Amino acid sequence: MAQALKLDAASPRVPPENYHMTLAFVGEVPASQVATLRKIGGSQRASGCTLRFDAYEYWPEAEVIVAAAREIPSSLERLWQQIHADLAQHNQALEHTRLRAHVTIARKVPQAPVLQAMSAFAWKVQAFSLMQSNTAGARPIYTVVDTWQLLDEDAS
Repeated sequence: MAQALKLDAASPRVPPENYHMTLAFVGEVPASQVATLRKIGGSQRASGCTLRFDAYEYWPEAEVIVAAAREIPSSLERLWQQIHADLAQHNQALEHTRLRAHVTIARKVPQAPVLQAMSAFAWKVQAFSLMQSNTAGARPIYTVVDTWQLLDEDAS
């Protein structure tokens, strides 16, 4: 039997159309830097993969509930490392030291709920995108700036 995560009415759920996994969050960038970000994205040569999300987690610092992938396919790890290395070469060094593959499903959750076991689901990763986010409104709005296809899925 599938199990569902139960949130109280005050917990803002992220609408499914906003589900995404972030490889690198660069924050606000001037319009003059967008071409560099597009060049970095377009230069990647990585294989697609299937990512298995298999656990709910509560992250108190961010006050979010996420669906997390506890195992990271090697092709996704390599893509993450290469993007971060390329960003660092363009003065966009990021603070994250490891990939924490997750999808945020609820925001502004001030205290840890009781998290039930999760029915795992697979996400076939075939492309990645440069996104612009506008968080000024009640809910973030995401706009695709560019998208790049990944190579056929690795057997690893």
